[in-house]
Amino acid sequence: MLTKLKQNILLNAKNIIGWKTDRRIIVISVDDYGNVRLDSQQAREKLDKAGLKVLSRFDAFDTLENKQDLEQLYDVLSSVKDKNGKHAVFTPFALPCNINFEEMANDNYSQYVYELLPETYKKLALKDATAYRGTWQLWQEGIRSGIMVPQFHGREHFNVRVFKEKLLKKDVELLTALKNRSYTSISSTGYSTISATAAFEFDKFEENAQFEEVIKTGLDAFEKVFGYRSVYFNSPGGREHPAIHKYLLNSGIQYMDTPWVKSEHQGSGKYKRVINYTGKKNKLGQTYLVRNVVFEPTHFRGVDWVAYTMKQIEAAFRWNRPVIISSHRVNFCGHIHPKNREEGLIALKALLNTIVKKWPDVEFLSASELGNIINSSSK
Repeated sequence: MLTKLKQNILLNAKNIIGWKTDRRIIVISVDDYGNVRLDSQQAREKLDKAGLKVLSRFDAFDTLENKQDLEQLYDVLSSVKDKNGKHAVFTPFALPCNINFEEMANDNYSQYVYELLPETYKKLALKDATAYRGTWQLWQEGIRSGIMVPQFHGREHFNVRVFKEKLLKKDVELLTALKNRSYTSISSTGYSTISATAAFEFDKFEENAQFEEVIKTGLDAFEKVFGYRSVYFNSPGGREHPAIHKYLLNSGIQYMDTPWVKSEHQGSGKYKRVINYTGKKNKLGQTYLVRNVVFEPTHFRGVDWVAYTMKQIEAAFRWNRPVIISSHRVNFCGHIHPKNREEGLIALKALLNTIVKKWPDVEFLSASELGNIINSSSK
């Protein structure tokens, strides 16, 4: 972690510019929902045996959210209320599509085939009823109750070009992962500017044109799966170039999740640093929103994440900024190790209780609600 002085400078610096409000708004944006990464503990053991390394906590714990994950998460989110009597809400940046492992196996892994999320849950409910039966119904209940307000995180959480090229080469890592119903522990060897899990990264600038079809089919799939059109986008695994923002706009995206300091790839390994802030608009009129608080309770386990996150929130409120908390599903996954989920949810509950106690006038909003408020105030 950073020294206290550098930490305090950064906490304040990222809140100096941006949309202001007297309201104490809390948004919780959580990436990676709907994505199959690691299938099970058995799959992890087989990957280990085959020599596929655990490169991060995502390779070790990140699984498609199951029934227990959602039930226990809902309990925590509904345990607190804001000044309007509204419970805490997650904005899951979600993927509507996953690899169709069975169909690819039947075709001897000759081509990439994807399926919609409900189909994934249907298969898993048959494969592992204890963990997954009824999970998709829980998802729908969460959406209806407003406790989960998903937005678009891409069609799938990997780079299709890398996937297809590795498939053509019969890459051992990829085939081993696929045979274990997983897409994890995949190296990006040979791709200096593309991560295997980053959907919209590229090498040559002109490759951005290929993302138009992925975005259109992905947003259509999102609407079919989740029941409404997404208006908010966060790129999975790596940052996108603004060249694809027109494709997103054409399919309904009004709000762009972006970092405060963005290293923007221009092609062929050349990068440009771009400073962003909440309320900034691009040339197409889309509104940028910047996550100004980080909450990753199962990362750097020696850190008091509740105290550290509260310091970040205090800094945002000091500058009259809305709070947009950044997190990942892996913090709340217990399919591999229930202790991982337990630690994440205990920290989340403690954080929420501390927030409402310190600021009784707090308001819990979804990310798109905040976007609408910002746009309305600027008209």
